[in-house]
Amino acid sequence: MDRGVCRDHLASLLREESELLAELEELLARESRVLETSDVPTLEATTRARQERMGALARIEEQRRSLCALHGFSADRAGLEGLMGWCDSDGKLLPRLRECAERAVRCRDLNDRNGIVVAARLKRVEGMLDALTGRPTRSDTYGPKGHTAFNGRPGRVLGAA
Repeated sequence: MDRGVCRDHLASLLREESELLAELEELLARESRVLETSDVPTLEATTRARQERMGALARIEEQRRSLCALHGFSADRAGLEGLMGWCDSDGKLLPRLRECAERAVRCRDLNDRNGIVVAARLKRVEGMLDALTGRPTRSDTYGPKGHTAFNGRPGRVLGAA
């Protein structure tokens, strides 16, 4: 593959990656709004769409790694920089690569924020279940004798129907 074909292929991959990251960013922002409303069907649909984008991004990353390997460059960031230096010596693709990196960071931050919200809600639900069942809050660690803090003690009954 000559330099021009390689540059065109890489430009196509970066363009597709940029579009997918923009879609993912919007999905993660939508997911954040949906988490506030607890709309489970919409959350499930958003999660499926997010997973589809993540799969497509993984395929693009694999294609980029293959392109690097095809031209004798390593499949890491240094290899990508080497490939870009070889096939795009004038640096026209560099702004698109930077844009993708910036979008990826924003997506990671949104995803982390959504994960924190989900974890907090799970902890809250666990606390309410513990209160309802009389189950003491338990630790996931082991004590000096090798037992968990729970020790298999039954909870107390708060009421009967």
